[in-house]
Amino acid sequence: MNKEQFTFIKTDKKLIKLYFDDVTVIRGLGNYVEISTLSEKKYVYYKSLRDLIDNLPDEFMRVHNSYIVNMTNIDLFEDNHIFLKGQKVAVGKSYRDCLQSTFNKFLL
Repeated sequence: MNKEQFTFIKTDKKLIKLYFDDVTVIRGLGNYVEISTLSEKKYVYYKSLRDLIDNLPDEFMRVHNSYIVNMTNIDLFEDNHIFLKGQKVAVGKSYRDCLQSTFNKFLL
């Protein structure tokens, strides 16, 4: 799945095609996740964040116990918060160093 551009998720008794580029934030809700997209749609999917992160492409990064973000859709990183297309996501202390080193790879 890592080299694919899309996946299918089962939500509301339907299979929905979901393009990875369209995903902004994935929020953990216990055994479920809420997937937010660029088109401001939200899908609830039965999977834990821990299980999901292993099957996502490399541009996805866990930044908090409750959040995975798509690095390609980040607009701004300030004061331990990431801003993605109108959404504000807190960065957990244990994830900050890894996130900072990832950002450093992209600095000019």
